[in-house]
Amino acid sequence: MGSLSQGLLPFEYGADRSESGLTNLAGAGAYLDLIEGTGLGEAIDGEVGVRRDGQGWTDQQVVRSLILLGLAGGECVEDVRMLEEDAGLGRLLRRLEERGGRRQRREQRRRWRRKKTRTVPSPSSARRYLEEFHDPAQEAQRERGRAWIPTPGAGLRGLARANARLLAFTQKARPRPTATLDVDATLIQSDKREALYCYEKYPAFQPLSVWWSEQELLVYTEFRDGNVPAGFEKLRVVKEALEHLPRGVERVRLRADTAGYQHDLLGYCDRGESERFGRIGRVVGGAMRGRFKPALAEVAEEDWHDFPGVTDQQWAEVCFVPNELARSKTGREYRYLAVRSPLRQRVLPGLEDETEEPNCPVVEAEGERYKVRGLVTNLTWDGRAVIEWYRQRCGKGEEVHAVMKEDLAGGTLPSALFGANAAWWWIMLLALNLHQMMKHLVLGGPWVRRRLKAIRFHLLCLPARVVKRSRQLLIRLGRGYGSLALLIQARRRIYDLAAAAAP
Repeated sequence: MGSLSQGLLPFEYGADRSESGLTNLAGAGAYLDLIEGTGLGEAIDGEVGVRRDGQGWTDQQVVRSLILLGLAGGECVEDVRMLEEDAGLGRLLRRLEERGGRRQRREQRRRWRRKKTRTVPSPSSARRYLEEFHDPAQEAQRERGRAWIPTPGAGLRGLARANARLLAFTQKARPRPTATLDVDATLIQSDKREALYCYEKYPAFQPLSVWWSEQELLVYTEFRDGNVPAGFEKLRVVKEALEHLPRGVERVRLRADTAGYQHDLLGYCDRGESERFGRIGRVVGGAMRGRFKPALAEVAEEDWHDFPGVTDQQWAEVCFVPNELARSKTGREYRYLAVRSPLRQRVLPGLEDETEEPNCPVVEAEGERYKVRGLVTNLTWDGRAVIEWYRQRCGKGEEVHAVMKEDLAGGTLPSALFGANAAWWWIMLLALNLHQMMKHLVLGGPWVRRRLKAIRFHLLCLPARVVKRSRQLLIRLGRGYGSLALLIQARRRIYDLAAAAAP
């Protein structure tokens, strides 16, 4: 293609005619190191099992390519073309496949009827791979107008077990005896015909995820249709998350919004039915309806307590036992806490009822109107400590899901098939956890609080030249590039972490 010399500024664009091994993803080597050091690639090949027929791309090759796609800023499956066009990245990936013994290289060649020319799957190959996660037999069980969740197939369960490898690696490198699990759902708006209307009255899908607060990693996720309520079968999802927690976790605590106000979930945590963790301390947003509003009126004014440094909120213990959780000889009495905030804005006549939200009733006390939010807990801490601990979850679920949907392309679903979209969402979860591990375990310091776009700018999306010298690949950044020292430091740290985690 010829160059164009005309323009407003004195420069021109043209194609480099030499096969120089240029790459725009010099930092990808560090992420490939991390995938290797954590054993994620091995776990994907061993656990997912979609490509056990011995033909074509392996599970690791496809999933690894899609993880790199998300981390590099791709928005959809079609953007995998950009990875293939990156000559330097191609050299690096080919070298990874050649580093095994002669037998391994021979097995790789046997997977292809013709000579393999690509280094990453084509968009059509990646899409066909994702579609293999779809189970038509499960889809046949759908009933119109009914909330329903397909049973995850072997491939999706394999991705969950591969993610557990990342959790175990992190736990060994940075042990945490407590796992505070924050359970939250998110909406992925979609124009696909298969998307069903959510509670916000637009077509969407609604994954439910479990976040490990101490390690800042996602433990488990379940991809769902938009019409499935966030509280639907929440206990089952929590149980799945508990199964994937690594060794070394001794106690579990649970936080959830009002969608977690499910009596089976509350009872499971309180009765200690988990064989591994026993009784689980939990704080859940209470459904403030029915007889709870009259119970608020019975709280004496002197029983409302101020928050230090907060002038417009107060909290109190509420004597309230709903029929479903009534005290019995074998049961426990749950604690209900309420937080009230004054309504400063005057309400127009005739619109009084519209100021109330379903789970935030408006009550009057001594001529003042208050909006009230409630919590239910089985913790024995001071009430203010319970509320402040619960508030630590606020906004984190939205932030994590925003990264998955926007920064990692989880919100651009690739297919009309439910199972393919579920696999895509799970792969973006793996990319998110790798990103979190890179920040916390490898880079540390001020990088821990930086967003993915900053990591891309400083570490991942860097121009370099990939050259071969004495049977070794060299990734050469420009002279004086400040990120070079950061990359070298990161690779050394990953090597040390992998050596410490080796059995």
